[in-house]
Amino acid sequence: MSEKLKIKLSIANRVYPLTIEPSQEEGLRKAAKNIDVMIKQFEKSYSVRDKQDVLAMCALQFASQVEQKSIEKASVNEHIENKIKALNDLLDKHLIS
Repeated sequence: MSEKLKIKLSIANRVYPLTIEPSQEEGLRKAAKNIDVMIKQFEKSYSVRDKQDVLAMCALQFASQVEQKSIEKASVNEHIENKIKALNDLLDKHLIS
């Protein structure tokens, strides 16, 4: 069992101390950096100064990306399932005849 790691992440000019598994560090640091980049983009593009509004917009952006990927994955899975079913039907047809 690995030891927990104590790190500090800065998001929207606030520091958040976290105790994490070492394997999570890279992902969390990249996520915090992406949030800060997105905050700067929203503040620049929409002249929003309230950090809560900007963070809500960031959360919506990230959540919508996750949902869109989920929808796309479901569509791809359905397509693959249809192809497999067609192949199974074709195999059954040839094996029976």
